[in-house]
Amino acid sequence: MKIIGIVAEYNPFHNGHKYQIDKIKEKYKDSLIVVCMSSTFTQRGNISILNKWDKTKIALNNGIDIVIELPYLYSTQGSDIFAKYSIKLLNELKIDTLCFGSESDNIDDIVNNAKIQVYNKNFDIKVKEYLNDGINYPTALNNALKELNGTTINTPNDLLALSYIKEILKNNYNIELLNIKRTNDYHDILSNDKIISASNIRNKLLNNIDIKKYVPIDTYNILKNKKIDTKYFEYLKYKIISEDTLEKYLDVDEGLNKRIKDSINKSNDIEELIQNIKTKRYTYNKISRMLNHILCSLTKEENKSIKDLEYIRILGFNSKGQKYLNSIKKDISTPILNKYDTNKYKTLNIEKRATNIYSLIYEDINTQEIKNKPIKSTD
Repeated sequence: MKIIGIVAEYNPFHNGHKYQIDKIKEKYKDSLIVVCMSSTFTQRGNISILNKWDKTKIALNNGIDIVIELPYLYSTQGSDIFAKYSIKLLNELKIDTLCFGSESDNIDDIVNNAKIQVYNKNFDIKVKEYLNDGINYPTALNNALKELNGTTINTPNDLLALSYIKEILKNNYNIELLNIKRTNDYHDILSNDKIISASNIRNKLLNNIDIKKYVPIDTYNILKNKKIDTKYFEYLKYKIISEDTLEKYLDVDEGLNKRIKDSINKSNDIEELIQNIKTKRYTYNKISRMLNHILCSLTKEENKSIKDLEYIRILGFNSKGQKYLNSIKKDISTPILNKYDTNKYKTLNIEKRATNIYSLIYEDINTQEIKNKPIKSTD
């Protein structure tokens, strides 16, 4: 039996995600699928418009066998950290194949570029040289790859795939790759095809456009009457103006404190704030993550104090997934979270704080967060 791993945010779960699952089952009829899933906030610093428990139920209803949580501490960081811990979690659950969507048909190009980053000693030197010129990390990475290999990688899912493959190579994980080419453009927020990006769906929801065509029925039933407006910007603004300094928070580099404080009072929403802070050195996504860390009070010191995975949190499974977990539990080196103990686990304490903020600005899931045991699908 093939054990397939997927890293996902499901913000929200849509027809493209179902397409990926169906393609896996078409290729590997005897397979089990494990998803490592972001919870309250995403890798780009956005709020998840479906809460983690609804996302888990939908995933199980649509062919996933096990859902585990990628903690907030890792799910809201840059692609390398995001990939490091998501792949480590999936490896702990003994996956033998990683499936991901990318913009590229040719996985060999991404693998070759990953090998350059891992094995070519000149790569880091070249990246530092470009960073010293005042450009952002993704651009520096691409310039270094172009100089060393004559190729570039600049689309969101290809960049994530690159980070996943680097982690597999660096740790010598025994994980094969399964690439499924995306059928849509992440940046396209206007398409009306059956499969569109999650950002397109969120944009349609904000503009009161019906999304029934683009998502499975269980996603639609949750979102059809849901207001996805949040109090994100209002609480962030309060947080920024009430702090003497912001440089203690993760990703707030020296010198950004004044720029953020100068920008907050002349910005009317989160998009405007990000654009007012944005520079050649700092990408949109980097700033969005940074602002999320300010909102959720994630400090550099906290991030530095947690050296490795502290636990594996299982959000849900079906009977097939439960049977598999029972068969491997003796071989899993990281503890499986059985008790919601924020004193024992620093990562869980941070997760609880992020959930408190999520509940304050969007949807109250505090009771579920503490009391919910893994969801068991009835298949």
